[in-house]
This record gives sequence, C-alpha cells and structure tokens, in this order.
Amino acid sequence: MQSVNPERKKRRVIDGPVPAGDAYWTSLRSIGLGAGLHSVGVTSVDPLDRAREQIQQRIDNDFVNDMQFTFRNPVRSTTPSLIVQDARTIIVGAYSYFVEDADEGLGTPAHIARYAWFDAHHQMREALTAMKDQLRTDGHRAVVFADDNAIVDREIAYRAGIGWFGKNSNILIPGAGSYFILGCVVTTAQLPLSEPVADSCGTCTRCIPACPTDAIAAPGVIDANRCLSWLLQKPGVFDRRFRVALGSRIYGCDDCQSSCPHTQRWSVPVTVRSPVRRAIETQWILKSSDADILQECESWYIHERNPQWIRRNALIIMGNTAQPTDAWVHAALQEYTTSAEPVLRAQAIWAAARLGLVAYVPQHDEDPVVAEELSHLPTLRDDL
Repeated sequence: MQSVNPERKKRRVIDGPVPAGDAYWTSLRSIGLGAGLHSVGVTSVDPLDRAREQIQQRIDNDFVNDMQFTFRNPVRSTTPSLIVQDARTIIVGAYSYFVEDADEGLGTPAHIARYAWFDAHHQMREALTAMKDQLRTDGHRAVVFADDNAIVDREIAYRAGIGWFGKNSNILIPGAGSYFILGCVVTTAQLPLSEPVADSCGTCTRCIPACPTDAIAAPGVIDANRCLSWLLQKPGVFDRRFRVALGSRIYGCDDCQSSCPHTQRWSVPVTVRSPVRRAIETQWILKSSDADILQECESWYIHERNPQWIRRNALIIMGNTAQPTDAWVHAALQEYTTSAEPVLRAQAIWAAARLGLVAYVPQHDEDPVVAEELSHLPTLRDDL
C-alpha cells in the first residue's frame, strides 16, 4: 500500500543490509536529541487498539462535539502501518514549548494558550527531519508526521515510553511535565522498542477542578462540549453557557496543565528562534482586516481560515473584560451589532448587554441566530 503522505525525495539505495538495531538507534536518538528534542522513543506500527476503542467511546458518549481531527477516520488514525509502505517502527519525539511568562502590557489583552506563543511545530519538525534524513540516507523509508490527523500522537508517545497519560489526558513526561508537543517519524527501519513508563499522578486530581468549565468528565476523558480549547476553534455561535468562563482567552486554554504539580515544578525551558507572543490586543482584532488577522494568527487552526471565528472570540473577550467607557468599545459595537454576519451580530449584542450598553441592542432581528440571542440576553457584568 502506498503512503498517504509520500515525500518526493527518494531514499538512497544501499548495497547489502540496511542499518538497524540497538547501535543504530543510539545514533538516531543522538541526532534527535542534538537537534532539540527533549525525549525520544520507539514503538511498533501495531494497531492502536486502545486508542481506537477510546475514540469510539467518546463518539458513543457524545463527547466529540463535531471535532474532526483523528475522529474523522479512526481506522486510519489508529493503524500506523497504513501510512508508510512496509513500515516497521515509529520514532516519537517530544519538543518543549515552555518559555517564561511575562506581562504583555496590553490594554485589553486577548490571551493565547502557551503552546501557541510561538511556532514550536516548526522547530520540532526540523528535529524530526534530521532523523528522517539520516534514515533515508541509510536506505530506509521514513516520513515525518507532526500535528497530523493520520496518527494519534499521544497514544504512540505513551507506547514509546515518552510519558504517561495524566488525568487531564495530556502526556506527562517524567521530571518534565506536559508543556510539550509531539511528533513522529514512521519508518521501515527495525529499531528496538521502548517500554511505557509508569503512571505517576498517584492520587493527585488538581487538574480536574482547575478546568474552568468542568470539561474533564473522568480521569483522562475530555468532553469537547465543554472544553474551551475546542469551543474557541469550533465554528458557529459560541456556547453561551461558557462565555463568562472564557474570560480573556482568544486561543486555547492551559488551566489543566498549569495546575499540575509535575508541570509547575519541572517544565523544561526552550530556546526560541522566533518571536514569542503571549497575547493580542482585543481592539486590534476587531478593527483589523481579514488578511492581517490571518497573517498574525498564521500558525493557528482557524476553521476554513475564516477570521470571523477570531473576531467572534474577541467580541466575547470584550464583553468579559473591556470598559464600557472606552471609545474603541463603542466603535466596535457600532460596527458589529450591524454586521452582515449573524454570528458576529449575535456575539456583539451579547457583549453590549454584558457591558450595560443597551443602546446598541436592537429590539428585534429577523435572523434566527440573532433572535435567539436577543431572547437570552445576559445580565450586567458583576464588576460594572
């Protein structure tokens, strides 16, 4: 079967046996760690039966909330042997995205989850590619997968001994925590397999009550109907039950990780070659062009690359955090309560009511999305 993600560069043809085994893995591991990976391990291409069962359980329990990703095609995502012809093993790498926190000094900040402060995936791909290039030079097939729906990366990381599953469903690396992104190289090389590490959460459950929307339905089980990270990406009107809990988040949520003792104590700082951005000015989002927003948020997942969803999130942040006396707030409400997009009108009307600026709230609207919003207006924000 052909790879679903073929690479054009052909592997070198080697006369005689290709390198494999413990010594070869030691060499490859050294390349990955030297290129910036914090941890590397190896697992087989055997089907990810446990992950497939868990995906089906999430679907059956209605925890998916229209999420696609590895839910779109569970068989493919949990059958690594399908994605590279004659693959034997998977090299898994973990790359830290931890940099120190700092105040951005913005007037009305829209905060970004730590994993998106810089393009960590670019730096991780470079490290994975260094191992891939060596494998191909030595005559093996090898393909890099990073942030890819073709494979369930947390499950292969667990099997490769990178870490254990925390109660927040993230992979926790011994002595390092969970501020890591994961990627892999699927290859035809025969390499020694790593052993999974023991669960070290013990009786700790701090991540569960730390979730602002109670999205951790059970240890290791996330309900996407309540998870802010997904709700910020999902198209449509933002679920009104969780708008106040959203606070000032514009992309992602870190609370279940930042509450974890392992992550608090042992996160591994990384050297960043690109600019670090912890927040964006809410006012800037609401007055900027489509092109400028998409350029500024280039590395984010944005449904159909439509900046409407970023503006929607910013309108909720405005309602949660802005001051009703600010001139830019009035300018934004004038524009968005009359927007041609019903979703933006609806969210702007919610923000206006929350700020006590009822002059911007129309008496009626013919669109059913906006009419529904008008029938469920929020009360004035507590601090106003």
